[in-house]
Amino acid sequence: MSIYNDYIQEIEERKAQDLHPKPIDSAELLSEIIEQIKNVNNFNRQDAVNFFIYNTLPGTTGAAGVKAQFLKEIILGETIVSEITPDFAFELLSHMKGGPSIKVLLDIALADNGDKAKKAAEVLKTQVFLYDADTDRLKEAYHNGNEIAKQILESYAQAEFFTKLPEVAEEIKVVTFIAGIGDISTDLLSPGNQAHSRSDRELHGKCMITPEAQQAIRDLQAQHPDKSVMLVAEKGTMGVGSSRMSGVNNVALWTGKQASPYVPFVNIAPIVGGTNGISPIFLTTVDVTGGIGIDLKNWVKKTDENGNVVRNENDEPVLEEVYSVATGTVLTINTKTKKLYNGNQELIDISKALTPQKMEFIKAGGSYAIVFGKKIQTFAAKTLEVEAPVVFAPAKEVSIEGQGLTAVEKIFNRNAVGIAQGKVLHAGSDVRVEVNIIGSQDTTGLMTAQELEAMAATVISPIVDGAYQSGCHTASVWDKKAQANIPKLMKFMNDFGVITARDPKGVYHSMTDVIHKVLNDITIDEWAIIIGGDSHTRMSKGVAFGADSGTVALALATGEASMPIPESVKVTFKGQMKEHMDFRDVVHATQLQMLQQFDGENVFQGRIIEVHIGTLLADQAFTFTDWTAEMKAKASICISQDDTLIQSLEIAKNRIQIMIEKGMDNHNQVLQGLINKANKRIEEIKTGIKPALTPDDNAKYYAEVVIDLDVINEPMIADPDVNNADVSKRYTHDTIRDLTYYGGDKKVDLGFVGSCMVHKDDLKIVSQMLKNVETQTGTVEFKAPLVVAAPTYNIIDELKAEGDWEYLQKYSGFEFSDALPKSTARTEYQNIMYLERPGCNLCMGNQEKAAKGDTVMATSTRLFQGRVVEDKDGKKGESLLASTPVVVLSAILGRIPSIEEYKLAVEGINLTKFTPISTKQ
Repeated sequence: MSIYNDYIQEIEERKAQDLHPKPIDSAELLSEIIEQIKNVNNFNRQDAVNFFIYNTLPGTTGAAGVKAQFLKEIILGETIVSEITPDFAFELLSHMKGGPSIKVLLDIALADNGDKAKKAAEVLKTQVFLYDADTDRLKEAYHNGNEIAKQILESYAQAEFFTKLPEVAEEIKVVTFIAGIGDISTDLLSPGNQAHSRSDRELHGKCMITPEAQQAIRDLQAQHPDKSVMLVAEKGTMGVGSSRMSGVNNVALWTGKQASPYVPFVNIAPIVGGTNGISPIFLTTVDVTGGIGIDLKNWVKKTDENGNVVRNENDEPVLEEVYSVATGTVLTINTKTKKLYNGNQELIDISKALTPQKMEFIKAGGSYAIVFGKKIQTFAAKTLEVEAPVVFAPAKEVSIEGQGLTAVEKIFNRNAVGIAQGKVLHAGSDVRVEVNIIGSQDTTGLMTAQELEAMAATVISPIVDGAYQSGCHTASVWDKKAQANIPKLMKFMNDFGVITARDPKGVYHSMTDVIHKVLNDITIDEWAIIIGGDSHTRMSKGVAFGADSGTVALALATGEASMPIPESVKVTFKGQMKEHMDFRDVVHATQLQMLQQFDGENVFQGRIIEVHIGTLLADQAFTFTDWTAEMKAKASICISQDDTLIQSLEIAKNRIQIMIEKGMDNHNQVLQGLINKANKRIEEIKTGIKPALTPDDNAKYYAEVVIDLDVINEPMIADPDVNNADVSKRYTHDTIRDLTYYGGDKKVDLGFVGSCMVHKDDLKIVSQMLKNVETQTGTVEFKAPLVVAAPTYNIIDELKAEGDWEYLQKYSGFEFSDALPKSTARTEYQNIMYLERPGCNLCMGNQEKAAKGDTVMATSTRLFQGRVVEDKDGKKGESLLASTPVVVLSAILGRIPSIEEYKLAVEGINLTKFTPISTKQ
């Protein structure tokens, strides 16, 4: 009983953390528990019964297989357990979602055993997580004249698994809790430095916001036991930043309801709101859990008697409160009128939060059940050769005669599933699309694996072109947490059919490359749809959507995703870049100029940015598409020229070939298949059969933004503005300042060149700048630490071949070692240059961090509070974001440089340049 004793020991350790027993996923542990249940005299028997009933994970976990088989023995009378009658055994099977439980139910239902078969059939009629092996059994039994199989199929064809569910309540009472002022990032709800615990839902739940906030939520629940607590982002957007299912899971854990009494710590139906709505990725995750996300609009721009916007001394719009959502405010969501009320007072229309499709998600307890339910209904109707009744809300179809298509509309139309031939859809249409490329990253991957087990999936969908599991978020430090989690994740994903960064068999060299760079390389068709478990899934080929771990799991299992076709904003450029400017400055200036052109309204939020930067290769263009996450866009599309796209595809082919030569391809030869598809696409472009994707001339956009390169005279820095008197304006990515603003004397404590925002040329810029400084001053001395992390091993190999890496080695005081990876995170830095292992490093904030209270100048993506650097007493940590040359020079000087110092330092250096195709005025 050693495994059981270990479990008991773990339970005691968890008690000290105020935690319940960890849910069981191990077949070996549950087998021991079952042996104790069978022994009626066993001292631990009652505990064992409770563990079996209430603490075993469902789906395709090893424990679920053992549990389903034991329940089958009880139902068939082969084993008698007083606490678990055959009827109760059927009930337990009904909560196990799929996989082995479905197999057991089909075994019983399709056998000739009278009442038991009928009871199994009744349970099966409520289940939707069936796969080909299950439906094939039903189809065969039906064609062989099995009456039970016919009854099950008839129920499926009528979608009784959905129609017989309770209706959504007409009124949902909520009590508000303001979780923060301004934008609320998922880092507040699920901190990156606690990523290791995400798959342990109860433990991870303890890191949401603060212990004080958790107690305040408990107090509200005690005062309002009949109401749900709604988390609110006052004067901001809820759920910005990383695409963390764990963030929604934590909100649901504290404020939602238990999905099943027999599955611990899996909660659904969270309710969230934001003055400026909900981040698109976060809202998708709310849908996954059957929750509600409300755009509150409770603050608006104040206007004078003439209708003009009132501005403050900083020329910023003044906001005024329309209605209060202060903590403790009781509100009513009416699902029939689609309105939000305070008592009898109507506050706002919330129909966008309660669309027919979203109401189905709420009723079914989440979007997965609807996706699988529709598939099972279609299968049953086809098998019975009947027409399926219209049960689910029809997909909204928007088709405007005479109107052309934006780039994203073209991609969605090509990849659409179940659309009538010849039908052309525009933005606003609800579409089910095939997904071409899928990415899973390592700090959310364990949750994706759990989701796949929960939906009983065992193999990747054959229609997916390629999928990759990264190791970049745990690349910096190979500590005990990583060693416990990552090998297990890699084995699961490798077995599932995903290309993995680490080889479970230990044959090929571990590749900790930044996931977005790999996905950008393996995307070999600009018509592709990409889904990735990270908000920076923003490829510069195709259209890519950052998603929660559940949506990633659904895409892996089905090869599909469902979403409305988003509106697009067209971004073009005019003028010419100054010689001393870097393309990163253009990226930041785009955000600034857009906000200026639209009076502070972020027209990018929730939409596709269609950016016309066709003269840039995919590596460089990714700097723009990557940053669109910080612009709060849903996704982005880069419009490329034919010759540029061909060059990008050739680079991608070479890098995929290197992956093959390392031994990373699998038995399905996924990587070779991508090379073959790239060759086909290149030939199509060269022959003119199918040129590079472009929008139609008469396409309609929500807005068009023209960026003037001529007015960008200085490096542009994204500033967290940590001391802004208006708390809602801190940490927003919207405060963009030129170099001169800082007066050449703002102290910098650490510089960081790395993350998905940099490419090979950025590393070449580092080496060229250091050579410049040495030539000008005779030596290179750092007055602040400079951390440099190349995004990929391929880039390092290319830098070595081109002679740049040796210069970086020359000036460095530390170089990573694959043979001896760090086992603990660095907490102190010297004034030297660190060459760190490829991966996310400081950008993620889950392993390495700057010292508390530091001012960091970085090339990374995020400036949220506590991510790269935490506060300390008396000084706020701040992470300013800038181009590579600004970061390098800041580390050398120990302060932000003046514009004159900057120009001198970049003299003669090949900065990343961009020349517009169009000069639209």
